Amino acid sequence: MHKPKIYLDNCSYNRPFDDQMQIKIRLETEAKLYIQSNVVTKKYLLVWSYMLDFENDSNPYDEKRNAIGPWREIAGEYCPSSNEIFLAGLKYMEYGISAKDALHIACAVECNCEYFVTTDRKLLNKAVNNIRIINPIDFVREVEGL
Repeated sequence: MHKPKIYLDNCSYNRPFDDQMQIKIRLETEAKLYIQSNVVTKKYLLVWSYMLDFENDSNPYDEKRNAIGPWREIAGEYCPSSNEIFLAGLKYMEYGISAKDALHIACAVECNCEYFVTTDRKLLNKAVNNIRIINPIDFVREVEGL
């Protein structure tokens, strides 16, 4: 059975801490939690990166940092910093993608992820070769055939 290889960005990991009274946020949270449950059962392969370490370590909120941090160990693969990722990040910035987001995408592409899961609307409108940038809800629909 094929295991989708995925990268969740920092926005996705933080989604459960956003205002759950908004239906879109609540649905994205449920989809993200569903994705993570499938990572735990090894249905999906999760990639973690040095950029996720950087952003999570910079989070001023202990509750968020402590909830997100363990996913580094749960992930099946780790992407360290490299010159290739830096250069790819520069290329993605030419698409109008911020430096941090470009490096996240470069990590995901470097690790041959099929999906880059994000709740960031600006990123969802970007087309990048070799990876599908997708919202958690759409990811679940697509991968689960819903």
